[in-house]
Formats: sequence, structure tokens, C-alpha cells
Amino acid sequence: MPRRTATMLASLLMLIALLCAGVLIPVPYAEMSPGPTYNTLGEHNGECVLQISGRKSCETTGGHLNMTTVRVTGSEYRMNLVEAVYGWLAHDDVVVPHSTLYPDDKTPDQVDQQNAEEFTQSQESAKVAALRALKKPVTAHVIVGAVQKGAPAQGKLHAGDVIKSVDGTAVREPDDVAKLVTKHKPGQKVVFSVVPAKNVAAAEKSGKQPSGEERVAITTTKADKGPARAIVGIQAGIDYTFPFRIDIKLADVGGPSAGLMFALGIVDRLSPGDLTGGKFIAGTGTIDDKGTVGPIGGIEMKTIGAREAGARYFLTPKENCAAAAKDVPSGLRLVKVHTIDDALTALEKIRKGDTAGLPKCTTG
Repeated sequence: MPRRTATMLASLLMLIALLCAGVLIPVPYAEMSPGPTYNTLGEHNGECVLQISGRKSCETTGGHLNMTTVRVTGSEYRMNLVEAVYGWLAHDDVVVPHSTLYPDDKTPDQVDQQNAEEFTQSQESAKVAALRALKKPVTAHVIVGAVQKGAPAQGKLHAGDVIKSVDGTAVREPDDVAKLVTKHKPGQKVVFSVVPAKNVAAAEKSGKQPSGEERVAITTTKADKGPARAIVGIQAGIDYTFPFRIDIKLADVGGPSAGLMFALGIVDRLSPGDLTGGKFIAGTGTIDDKGTVGPIGGIEMKTIGAREAGARYFLTPKENCAAAAKDVPSGLRLVKVHTIDDALTALEKIRKGDTAGLPKCTTG
């Protein structure tokens, strides 16, 4: 065989071997790409995304307030080298270490559970922020967030119970509960005044304040870790009672990043007219009970997904602005927001066509 032919054959075989290795060898990376967007003012799977008792339906004048998502590879899927290289070169994909999306110290089920809990919490915070922005009444309650298995409180207190007082002292913040319990020594009794979770659920359906207090005596025990202190084995949290029922119907979405858009959708549904003025607006951002908008992950993927869906404006958390501004999809205008009031002001300007003064995102 001529030397040139042998060299070419050897090179071809080596190339084939490298390609096979690239396809067969898994690498510790995962891929993020633009996910679907959902109009919080419209329908999903045949029902309104936002359902508010006694309020207008989800029919709109054509405007959009779309929340955005990021599609990621599954926890069990392992990319091969060829896929990773393609992802690195692609404009609309991002390749990240697998542990970024699925930490080594958590199982896939734990990651899914955390995402679901964050999504649920974002909905509750969105409701509070929206109603407070509209100056509508929102009542906060300290509740039993969780009960530790095998703890003295198990079977006596339940998740969702509203804690009115401890030893006769009213509680207003979750930290108040621990402070009052730790005034005791391990083995002493502490008396909780609570409204059972079942009463709270019934009140939510009727739109009334929860009632029907019960006194529950619990013998404290010593904490397993840290300094000697009395505990009953609960985690206190905050819950709210709204003047009417608000349901968010959107499945198969996780994480906290839809909070801002849910809040704006609720404001639209509870306000006369249309916040968007018929414009296609998308956005992202966490939101807390006070209406502060926080940063999210995958901003580049979300702006691409929003523009592909038809958005012309993108409400961008202040802390994500620099990253988003590095590569803005053609035809999309980034609008910087830090609070729900910022977002409402921006929507007013867009609605009126006064867009020259909209806060911009810059790379600096």
C-alpha cells in the first residue's frame, strides 16, 4: 500500500475513533436552552392561568405579560463530548457544569421538590406584592411551617396551623415563637394558642379570617445540637389571608423566577383596563412580599425565548441587567426594574407610548 494512502487511512480511522469516543464518553456537563413562555393574562391547557374569584375573566385586548422559562437537560442525562462542544458553539444554548443544576449533595427528587416549593412560594409572594401595590388588605399570620418527625409537637401541632400566641404572649414574627419557647427549660410545658389548619383552609374558601382558637400544651425537650435549650420541634413561617381567592394554574414549571410576572398579571386582573395597552411584554424576576424584584438564572436564555415568542419589551431584574445587555436579541428592548412599582411605571410608559425614558440595561 502506498505510504500516502496508508497515512490517509490511518488518519481516517483515528478521526472515526475520536468521533466514536466523543459520542460514547459522557462529560460532567448539562445544557440550558430557551424554554416556553406563558402569558399570565391568558389561558394554558384550556383554563385561565390566573383565576380570581369574582373578578374579570382572562380575556384580554391582545396584550401579553409573559413569564419565561429555561429548558434544561434531565438530572439523569449525561451529555457526550460532541453535544457539549456543539452547545458551547451554539448561540442559543449554554453548557454549564452538571453540578450547577443538580448539586452533588442533593438527589434529583430533592432538587425537584425544592423547585416546586420555590415555585409555590413565588406564587404566594406575588399575590401579597400585587395586593399591597393595589392597597388592598392582606393579613399576615405566623404559622407552623413544618413539624419535625418524632418531636414533642408531632401529633399536637400541624403544618398550616396559625400560631396566635405562646404562653399568652401574642406572636407577630416567626422568630417570636422560638424566643418564647426557649424561655423554658427542657422538660417544662409551653402552651400554644392556635387556629387549626383545617379552619384556615375553610376560611380561605369563604374569604373570611380564620377562627376557632385551641390551646395546645406541649412538653419541651432538649435540642440535639448546639447549646442546651428547650424546643418543641417546629419550624415557624408566615402565611397570608387574602380578601378573595387567587389561584395560579400552571403545571410543570418550577423555581421562583416567575414571581414578578405573576404579580403584574394579578394587578392587571384586578385593575380596570389593560396594563399592557395591547403590547407584547415579557419578563422575569423573583419577588418578595414587599415587592422587591430579585435576580434569576439563565437570563440570556430567557431573553431569547421571549423574543422568539414575539415579545418587544423585556422586564429585567436590575441585578441581571449587565449580563442580559451583553447579547440582546434583535427587536427586544430590555427594561430595568427593581420593584413592582418600577415595573408598573414602565408598563404605564409603554402603554402610553412614552418609551424614551424607560430605564435601560447596560453592560457597565
